[in-house]
Amino acid sequence: MKPRFIGTVGVIASSLEEGRAFYVDAMGLPLKQAEGTSFLHSEKLEGSKYFGVWPLSEAAKTCFGSETWPTGRPVPQVFIEFEVGRAADVAAAASELEGKGYRLLHGPRTDPWGQTVARLQTMDGLLVGISYVPWMHRRARAIRKRPRASRRRR
Repeated sequence: MKPRFIGTVGVIASSLEEGRAFYVDAMGLPLKQAEGTSFLHSEKLEGSKYFGVWPLSEAAKTCFGSETWPTGRPVPQVFIEFEVGRAADVAAAASELEGKGYRLLHGPRTDPWGQTVARLQTMDGLLVGISYVPWMHRRARAIRKRPRASRRRR
């Protein structure tokens, strides 16, 4: 497995209301709600390709098919997704992790928005995704192709 970059980092909030109150209202982050979900996100925060606030009920539904997080599992507070080079690499990476004894919450699948992802939960409760999001790679390739002089300085 060869992750290329961290694609997504986010927090898992108890509810949409609590997440919005803190991250949007108190912190002033420019997060918008994804259509048809309670997921808040932004692609406009420096240092992150994609930052999100994922309600626990939606994380549970995505990983387990139920809006309730299973008892006996640590309740996650953060998720991170590592991007691999191609959609097919997600399955290879998932298989490699399983071969090393890690149990996936769900195997590789492609979501309606085009992300191919497999997820697991670490012993401390962190949700980790091995992912391929096509638009993140197009943007990264475009930046790499620009001459150095025209790249934006930070």
